[in-house]
Formats: sequence, C-alpha cells, structure tokens
Amino acid sequence: MNELIYKLIRRYQSNDPFEIAAGLGIHVRFADLGQGTRGLYFKKLRRRFIVIHDQLDENWQRFVCAHELAHDRLHPGFSRFWLDEQSFFNVGKYERQANKFAVRLLTAGDSLVKGETIEALLQRNGVPEEMHKYYF
Repeated sequence: MNELIYKLIRRYQSNDPFEIAAGLGIHVRFADLGQGTRGLYFKKLRRRFIVIHDQLDENWQRFVCAHELAHDRLHPGFSRFWLDEQSFFNVGKYERQANKFAVRLLTAGDSLVKGETIEALLQRNGVPEEMHKYYF
C-alpha cells in the first residue's frame, strides 16, 4: 500500500487526492447524498466517478476523496453496491483498507516535529478525528 501511495505522489507531484483523481481521469462530483453517506465510487460505461457529499467540511471532503481513490486503486472491479448485494466478501475489510490508504496518503511526506503528538500531526494534515485510529 505504501509503495502504491508513493508512486502516485511521485507521478502527480502531490498528495492531494483531488489532483491525483484528476490525473487518473476519475471524475469527482459533489452532490447531496443524504444523511449517513459521505461519498461513493462507481464505474459507468468505463468512466470512473467519485461522488462526495456536498455538505461535508473541507477536511472531510479531502478524506472522502482519498478514501474513494483507494477503492479505485486497491479494489478494481468492485463497487460498494456490488459488494453489498452480490457477494459474501467482508465489506468492512475493504472499508478499513480504504481508510488506512486515505490516512497514509494525506500524511505522506510529513513527519512528527519534536514534541508533537500523533494526533497533532494528523490534525495538521486535515485527517478527521474519527479516522486517527487508522494511522497505525
């Protein structure tokens, strides 16, 4: 996973998930997804889309974009809808992997400053507090 993240950063000269998605040809859209859905990833007619809930703050939008980008890179051929309804795969496993990928992407190239806590590092990089547990 780390090697994939560093390849993406090297190729696109950024760890910004929006820039990486654009470079990969993934269309990012914002829409009201209702309560309980922060984002989704899907393919339609060989086009790839990330849809992000438009009511989220900027940090959550970046995190959700990175999370959905992880699904594109780590779980090609699957969509959450297919996993939920057509398979016996452990969907939670894929979501945990995507969260871990998102945290690592957003914090890539940064390190702890002397005396700084991990929580401060994550906060400085815009990782939502609920996702701090995926840093390890």
